[in-house]
Amino acid sequence: MTRLFGTDGVRGVANKDLTPDLALALGRAAGCVLAPSGGAILVGRDTRISGPMLESALVAGLCSAGVDARLLGVVPTPAVAFLTVDTGARAGGMVSASHNPVPDNGIKFFSHEGMKVPAGFEDEIERLVAEPPTDLPTGVSIGTASDFPSGVDRYVEHLVRSVNAPLTGLRVVLDCAFGSAWKVAPRAVKEAGADVIAMNDEPDGARINVNCGSTSLAGLAERVVAEEADLGLAFDGDADRVLAVDERGEVVDGDRIIALSAILLHDTGELKNDVVVATVMANLGFRRALEERGIEVIQAPVGDKFVVEAMAARGAVLGGEQSGHIIFAQHATTGDGILAGLKVAEAVANSDRPLSLLAHVFEPVPQILINVEVGNRAGLESAEALWDEVRRIEDEMGDEGRVLLRPSGTEPLVRVMVEALDEQVARRNAEALAALVGRHLA
Repeated sequence: MTRLFGTDGVRGVANKDLTPDLALALGRAAGCVLAPSGGAILVGRDTRISGPMLESALVAGLCSAGVDARLLGVVPTPAVAFLTVDTGARAGGMVSASHNPVPDNGIKFFSHEGMKVPAGFEDEIERLVAEPPTDLPTGVSIGTASDFPSGVDRYVEHLVRSVNAPLTGLRVVLDCAFGSAWKVAPRAVKEAGADVIAMNDEPDGARINVNCGSTSLAGLAERVVAEEADLGLAFDGDADRVLAVDERGEVVDGDRIIALSAILLHDTGELKNDVVVATVMANLGFRRALEERGIEVIQAPVGDKFVVEAMAARGAVLGGEQSGHIIFAQHATTGDGILAGLKVAEAVANSDRPLSLLAHVFEPVPQILINVEVGNRAGLESAEALWDEVRRIEDEMGDEGRVLLRPSGTEPLVRVMVEALDEQVARRNAEALAALVGRHLA
């Protein structure tokens, strides 16, 4: 049996790969594994059109396992993580495919600690999906389902408390991506004191992530300049990641958000152990700039759960990914786009410099990333001809560049990344490798 769980839960085309039958089986298995003696499991979802269908099936499975499902409705993924801990629930479940296209959906689970469940628990859930339990509860022992409308209020209060000073006088444009941020983000940023202009802020599950949000920043950049705003924030479909746009309409990616945050925390003595966790995708310029300031950069595999694990191991309070998953461990157990966006806004509000200068903390080394659609991403590891070419290119570039090939954990893609001091060298090698990947893994 092919493993169901990827780097961010179970994902696939809704009603084709991720069917209601599978969602029910996942719910039943997760209930047995994460709450074997019963109790509450919180359930949230994003706005996509398949959400209610899969949510209903997931909840049915949880109830079948004797779990009380508490429905949060449309909320950001990090709201599920926070509220699981805040309410003392046994676990949390989220129906979302994050930044993926509209037809996709996914299911992921959080432990009672608000962390994505470890691989061992995922393996046990998969085992019970394949071999369903037969000793299920009956009568009054069957779980119940109920709405939990006050959860959103508790989450917003938590977000506003994370800001140490009001955002008074700040003008912020929010691109909510027609997703989970549509209601929570404008409310939280307003309550924190900023003047908010929201766009793509309807719960339109047929347009989630379509030419908007953190995967498509052009519209936000134009709006920030037109509105003469101080900054813009773009969320993905489930609002666990954020990218920013400065007052000139220039993109501020996750590397820059982490770097400016690290320096601010370092300067105030709040960067515990003077360490930051990033992934192997982090720009070489990012690492060099922080290390020059006495901040150690720890590399983790791509995936925010790996970042969180590395942060815990090294006692780090800050970590994240270039793609916009940012973890502020003082406030959250997982990546939270709205919280990270608030911290960026706070940095601007407390400075006499605009975001364009605050974020200019390093010169990025040219980095070319090409996503190659493939039919067999699992075959990457054994494609020796590809790795021979990678080694040849790395030997040729020496200390002036690097190559990274990795399969996406959520999409049928292989990501080809090449960094080099010379952009033409990076582009030439990236394009050549992408063509090879396409031929070998078609």
